[in-house]
Amino acid sequence: MSIFLNKDSKVIVQGITGGEGTKHTALMVKSGTNVVGGVNARKAGTTVTHKTADGADVELPVFGSVEEAMKETGADVSVAFVPPAFTKAAVVEAIDAGIGLLVIITEGVPVQDSAEFWAYAQGKGTRIIGPNCPGIITPGEALAGITPATIAGKGPVGLVSKSGTLTYQMMFELKDFGFSTAIGIGGDPIIGTTHIDALEAFEADPETKAIVMIGEIGGDAEERAAAYIKEHVTKPVVGYVAGFTAPEGKTMGHAGAIVSGSSGTAQAKKEALEAAGVKVGKTPSETAALMREILNNA
Repeated sequence: MSIFLNKDSKVIVQGITGGEGTKHTALMVKSGTNVVGGVNARKAGTTVTHKTADGADVELPVFGSVEEAMKETGADVSVAFVPPAFTKAAVVEAIDAGIGLLVIITEGVPVQDSAEFWAYAQGKGTRIIGPNCPGIITPGEALAGITPATIAGKGPVGLVSKSGTLTYQMMFELKDFGFSTAIGIGGDPIIGTTHIDALEAFEADPETKAIVMIGEIGGDAEERAAAYIKEHVTKPVVGYVAGFTAPEGKTMGHAGAIVSGSSGTAQAKKEALEAAGVKVGKTPSETAALMREILNNA
């Protein structure tokens, strides 16, 4: 089992012929993901060729629209590598076509656009991951995004993280155990899938035995996740909050990392999580050690 993405997922890439789209489509195909085509209205009717892990060529058709790509290939997942100015239009197109999962990698999407397409998606049946995220990987089965597929294999740990690089670090730290699914939700103020959505899915997934949750300063997502864990999650959860060393009152890094008063600080989030029974590490390595302890004693 896994959450949101598995070996049967059929993936298309919006922006498959662009620089980033080309590079990461190649890596997704090489990792064994069932990529079935891509979308670029200007290159419709052409094909692109990528190589599988064993060196075989895969020819992927380029379609004029998401709707056409879905009709011809049966795709149920789209990964969007589209410049920020065109992201909203690409997202609305994918939602209108009825795609089941849409992973938006693009960084720098205007918050107004994210708010509008998030609102537009409500009740339409499309799960959005991102924007500004590394996407989702179910090791050994499928990758929708930019997470290096070689870091870790399959295993009992579920990972949900606001930060891309910390996703990779945590996967590396716990690679001897492996992951059911690792999902980078992005650090923007408005995102599709939240910590809570991922926690709910991991709780329901029989193969996920324990969960790592990575947050960061700013906003109140981690506090809300802590309240959710307390009420609904029975599996062990360990956490890490990036930003313990951030100067007080200073806006750091990600657009979502805005601290107001004492809420949103790393300390406030750590306290909320610990009150919900989550063990919180002061560093990513300490967090991995806490998870290691849980898995070794299981």
